[in-house]
Amino acid sequence: MTENINELKATTFQVRRDIVRMVHQCQSGHPGGSLGCADYFVALYFRILKHDTDFKMNGTGEDLFFLSNGHISPVWYSVLARSGYFGTEELATFRKINSRVQGHPATAEHLPGIRIASGSLGQGLSAAIGAALTKKLNNDPSLVFSLHGDGELQEGQIWEAAMFASHNKVDNLISTIDANGQQIDGPTEKVLSLGNLRAKWEAFGWDVLEMKGNDMEDVIRVLELAKSKAFNGKPVMILMHTSMGYGVDFMMGSHKWHGAAPNDEQLAAALAQLEETIGDY
Repeated sequence: MTENINELKATTFQVRRDIVRMVHQCQSGHPGGSLGCADYFVALYFRILKHDTDFKMNGTGEDLFFLSNGHISPVWYSVLARSGYFGTEELATFRKINSRVQGHPATAEHLPGIRIASGSLGQGLSAAIGAALTKKLNNDPSLVFSLHGDGELQEGQIWEAAMFASHNKVDNLISTIDANGQQIDGPTEKVLSLGNLRAKWEAFGWDVLEMKGNDMEDVIRVLELAKSKAFNGKPVMILMHTSMGYGVDFMMGSHKWHGAAPNDEQLAAALAQLEETIGDY
């Protein structure tokens, strides 16, 4: 945990370096969304979450986090390692055979910090609701957080879960949508328009906030505000506006970097834009 905004920003630079290096070394993975969500993950794990790096699967007495859009695993693995769940040297095994840091998070490898396998889009909100209800049944006052892609909202299960959560007053749940406007096949507006997301989530009975996801100060402000709105009868949804590929100029805003790996020259160009602040793995 840190209260120092400059330390959080420095960590975010290092996490972005980890992301591009991990995806480059195996020539596979999803750098775009990972880079865009780095501020959120650093703020969450180093400032917001009440969590224990001595990992226990049941998470009793802790805040829990579920990553629904599991393809952005590089950013999660980097933050888990740098917050102390496992050694940063393990990041060098990303997507390799028998590695615990596979392309999509999984539980079979027993990687600390991972509670469900994810990446099958649309399912993570249901899992987070189940965990939140379990905490209520156990009189555990901790919170449950989840993250989703905006393209993921094209899955029908999301809206079934949205109705269920509001109807059952799952008010210990704070979910976030990475609203970067891009998905693997192009802009979300061209693939399948999502319409007015704020109006939709409010109509489904959620308390809706918006934040600038590539502005660390605003990320912290809105996450703290979301925590203050918990336990008031409604689940909370944050619309997090980010740029895919944030931090690397030639990746920013383009769906082409959703699932493409940089070559040697592109890696060097990316790293030149990202200050090494803590030390590479």
